Amino acid sequence: MSLCIINKSMSQTFIRTKENFICEHCSTHVSGNGYTNHCPVCLRSKHVDVYPGDRASSCGGIMQPYELVVVESERIIVHICERCGHSKRNRTYNMDNEDVLIALSAHVLI
Repeated sequence: MSLCIINKSMSQTFIRTKENFICEHCSTHVSGNGYTNHCPVCLRSKHVDVYPGDRASSCGGIMQPYELVVVESERIIVHICERCGHSKRNRTYNMDNEDVLIALSAHVLI
């Protein structure tokens, strides 16, 4: 599946939800902007959505950053749920911890 198809399906079902949260892995207080989907310090996320922003997943597992891929000069974090194994791609943001992104690109998890 190409990134364009993923973006198209995401835009058709995306629900923007502004939420602040405390990272369950590193306890960082994160201010959400409606597009925030992972902690900028440790890059972990939480499996709460079926479609981006819908909060319809009952899993609730921690989404472990697994890999950093580059698609057309855009850096993408591949997350895998520690509980159910679901995988998901998320864009990086300018506030993401660059050291963790570099380590992730080499498959070295911090």
